[in-house]
Amino acid sequence: MEELHKPVLLRECIEGLNIKPDGLYLDGTLGRAGHSIEIVKRLSSGRLIAIDRDLTAIKESEKRLTPYLDRVTLVHGNFRGLKAILDDLGIDKVDGMLFDLGVSSPQLDDKERGFSYMADAPLDMRMDGGEALSAYDIVNSWDEQRLKKILFDYGEERYAPRIASGIVRRREQKPIETTLELVEIIKSAMPAAALREKQHPAKRSFQAIRIAVNDELGSISDMLSEAVDSLRPGGRLAVISFHSLEDRLVKNAMQSGEKGCTCPRDFPVCVCGFVPKLKVITKKPITADKQELADNPRARSAKLRIAERI
Repeated sequence: MEELHKPVLLRECIEGLNIKPDGLYLDGTLGRAGHSIEIVKRLSSGRLIAIDRDLTAIKESEKRLTPYLDRVTLVHGNFRGLKAILDDLGIDKVDGMLFDLGVSSPQLDDKERGFSYMADAPLDMRMDGGEALSAYDIVNSWDEQRLKKILFDYGEERYAPRIASGIVRRREQKPIETTLELVEIIKSAMPAAALREKQHPAKRSFQAIRIAVNDELGSISDMLSEAVDSLRPGGRLAVISFHSLEDRLVKNAMQSGEKGCTCPRDFPVCVCGFVPKLKVITKKPITADKQELADNPRARSAKLRIAERI
């Protein structure tokens, strides 16, 4: 499975980071080191800090990064605690940061992780297997209203009420234990027309539950705030997102860093005290070109945004 992993928007990320050979860089979502390898290749006296909450990813990436380990520090942790991680390493500022917010191909393809709606597996979906909350807990213990809310808010699932009701009815008979059990419940709750759509009927619900399990949106918000404050002037922040909720968070955070003035528009000068921190490099998100889509269909929904610290 290792050879199937393809880093998304690789060339665009590397160009966007504007890497200096003696710089200090951070890959906050190491995955299988696809982006990290290309960053560290461009360093001479510089250094790369690579973080992942998935211990399996850390172990596998260490093998791939073996020729460059003199320039790499691997950290098992959550980018939500970015500032604390940097403090522990004695680092104040870095020259660039990259975050790929997607689930990596090896995670999707490892059916035991429970991320995929295409293969039967235990309901898990934890990025970090050491965390307590799993998809099983959410599906079997959260009340109907809470289920409906995450399906609608995180998955933008228009049939959220029907699916939440179906989950609750089924689990009254017995616990829902596997991914394909959940897929069957989702399908049975949806009208026939929805089942004929091009997108898999369980895609939005699985996305919503995964986000809830890993508190992904809260993690992203915390990370973006700390990342901006941890960049040197001229340092670049590059973020790849894979669905509209993530992209909206990234877009709004970057715009707030650039144009966060709260004064009324008719004020001749700013009096709120806002000081810009960022210059947005990508006014529109960068997406995969035809060649990359042909090579890696999973890049279809990827959006890259880049900003520079002022």
